[in-house]
Amino acid sequence: MLPLPRTGAITALIVSIALLPIAPALAASPEPVKAEHGMVVAAQHLASDVGVEVLKKGGNAVDAAVAVGYALAVVYPTAGNIGGGGFMTIRLKDGKTTFLDFQERAPLASTKTMYLDDKGEIVKGASTAGYLAVGVPGSVMGFEMAREKYGTLSREELLAPAIGFAKDGFVLDQGDVASLQNGAKKLSKDKAAAAIFLKADGKTFSIGETLVQPALAASLASISEKARTPSTRALLPTRSSRRALPLAAFSPRPISSNIRCANSSP
Repeated sequence: MLPLPRTGAITALIVSIALLPIAPALAASPEPVKAEHGMVVAAQHLASDVGVEVLKKGGNAVDAAVAVGYALAVVYPTAGNIGGGGFMTIRLKDGKTTFLDFQERAPLASTKTMYLDDKGEIVKGASTAGYLAVGVPGSVMGFEMAREKYGTLSREELLAPAIGFAKDGFVLDQGDVASLQNGAKKLSKDKAAAAIFLKADGKTFSIGETLVQPALAASLASISEKARTPSTRALLPTRSSRRALPLAAFSPRPISSNIRCANSSP
């Protein structure tokens, strides 16, 4: 990554984004990177590069964070996602901070006993695998709220890199392959997941091979083309053979504060 030019002032000085679930980065640590005017840090190097390019073309830190978030959904499938949720902390130029909570929510038809059997005992795996374990995703609405309120670039511009990685594929490095290998056993038990993240013969990908995700590219393209709506159902194409629980209308929750970060400049 190269130092960023002074042109294209960054509206938000600090943006941190957390996507859930969080998994450890497996790639070996590179040499420390130094930059004079800005820096982008992500769990996968291609996503970091996307953020840097957004800043170079005049986008601000929130624009970069949103673009990185979408890119991670493609190049870091272990934790990056458009089907989950997360948080975003933003520190503005005037020192004020704000926090966006777009974590997943339970479906409207969910109940406190939905993971219990008729004896009141927990059904093993019911809350961690299968369609009943899925919450209403908040990532897309969170990214869109952040972009609309604090960003400067269009949704189409910020999604373009992620769509490219999904449609054309990206070359897997050591960390990418190790992550897929660690999850190979679980992936093999799900036909749809195996078709994406495993080869046709059931073996894992190798370093230097390309991972292409056309279905994800189509979903991201749909998100890029559609305007924001009150429900993620309108933004995310549904491909499920099971009957899903009714969704909850999703709206990210902003929490503002004027508390300054420790050791920060005025």
